[in-house]
Amino acid sequence: MRKVWIIRVLLVLYLVAVAVLCFANFTKMPDVPRNIFGIPADKLVHFAMFLPFPVLAFFSLEMNRFGVVKTLIIIVLLFGLGCLMAWGTEYYQGKLPYRTMDPADFKADRIALACGSVITFIIGLFIHRKKNA
Repeated sequence: MRKVWIIRVLLVLYLVAVAVLCFANFTKMPDVPRNIFGIPADKLVHFAMFLPFPVLAFFSLEMNRFGVVKTLIIIVLLFGLGCLMAWGTEYYQGKLPYRTMDPADFKADRIALACGSVITFIIGLFIHRKKNA
């Protein structure tokens, strides 16, 4: 039970950090490389921002109540919620005078959410298998 509360606090801190990164005005920041290994740095940042969401959101729930099918359903729902959150951040960035809306950022967010969801499902399977062994 204590672990769940720690993860819930981490989830809240993570959501606050994502909000700051998505909506803060970073125009006075020093220049950074535009590409890293040929991938736009901005897309890597978006990937890194949204990858932890499914893991943190899933493990903030009471894990011991879920079987494999429920785990999969919850992860799919969290993926959808993450996509809604990612789309919302891009939409509102388009409304800010110092930010822009970029559909490619949303694509990077969705890829990260999909990877995070797969990672979460694999971890969930190991935990379920260990619990039932």
